[in-house]
Amino acid sequence: MTKKTKISNGVNILAIETSCDDTCIAVIEAKGQKRPCFKVLSNIVSSQTEIHKKWGGIYPSLAKREHQRNLLPVLIQALKQSKLLKISNFKFLISKQISNPKFQIPKPNIDFIAVTIGPGLDPCLWTGINFAKDLAKKWDLPIVPVNHIEAHIVVNFVDKVQSSKFKVQNFPAIALVVSGGHTQLILMRDFGKYKILGETRDDAAGECFDKVARILGIGYPGGPAIAAQAAKTTNHKLQTIDKLPRPMISQKNYDFSFSGLKTAVLYKHKGKKYVKEMCKEVQQAIIDVLIKKTIKAAKDYRVKTIILGGGVSANKELRKQFKSKWEHNLLAPLKEFSTDNAVMTGIAGYFGKPKNWQRIKADANLRIC
Repeated sequence: MTKKTKISNGVNILAIETSCDDTCIAVIEAKGQKRPCFKVLSNIVSSQTEIHKKWGGIYPSLAKREHQRNLLPVLIQALKQSKLLKISNFKFLISKQISNPKFQIPKPNIDFIAVTIGPGLDPCLWTGINFAKDLAKKWDLPIVPVNHIEAHIVVNFVDKVQSSKFKVQNFPAIALVVSGGHTQLILMRDFGKYKILGETRDDAAGECFDKVARILGIGYPGGPAIAAQAAKTTNHKLQTIDKLPRPMISQKNYDFSFSGLKTAVLYKHKGKKYVKEMCKEVQQAIIDVLIKKTIKAAKDYRVKTIILGGGVSANKELRKQFKSKWEHNLLAPLKEFSTDNAVMTGIAGYFGKPKNWQRIKADANLRIC
């Protein structure tokens, strides 16, 4: 597949994302190069939230097992929704594949496969990679390995779910990628040109949300649970709870630390009576640190664009306060693209390079640069 073929005829991309606990497969159509146009033909996400909820966190071995169980049905559902595979009886196709592993699903109108190779949970990454390799071998298709962090960034440049042109912004830009496993500030000079300015030294912001929610006994995942409780109180009763620390907020570097915030909640929590107030204070403490550090980096590097990415970027209060405190261009993903999804994998894959599928490996600690 040459570059000219990409530009003139467009390509159909099958994208696979299994870096954590969501089994995600999408099919997207892409055309163009400098200002490409993407059309989402299907976007399937099979969530494991209910499975991991009772543990208050993700068990990698359990997540791997669920990925193995879900990948085939999710693939067939994605192909059915995309209408790229002409099969009348999809239930028969699933049962045939399960009863006879050697049975080959007919090759759809796909040009290449994009798959997340890291960072993430190693067992989960390998499950998606091995599935992609098997498809690539059977269908004789190239594979493009994708960095999960980069995918969270580039999905910001698409502003519609079904069909959208890639929005070209002025670079450089500062990207804040914040999720359950990552909190990073990244200088983006152009697509594929990144420099990590700072990152968390211990717990990521999303991980802090999860641990605090567990301490307060309000459920999992922690981010949405804390946001829901915080929204229930209009009065921030600091007289009933001590104000929580904002770790590293005044330091001149761009690093983060959230484990101390979690510990402070553990010591200051005074019972269920003040759960809503504590949630509001925790959320605000995290928001204060994220915004101040990000805007500091943006000013220091004289950028006009801030990009948000990752599951925590879905937090409404975070977005609201960012908009009120940053007067220039702010890019935040559509809600369905904030959490893990395969659309972002496919978009990042479009800008990547194919690699021999036999050489593709998982890298749980993969860096963006």
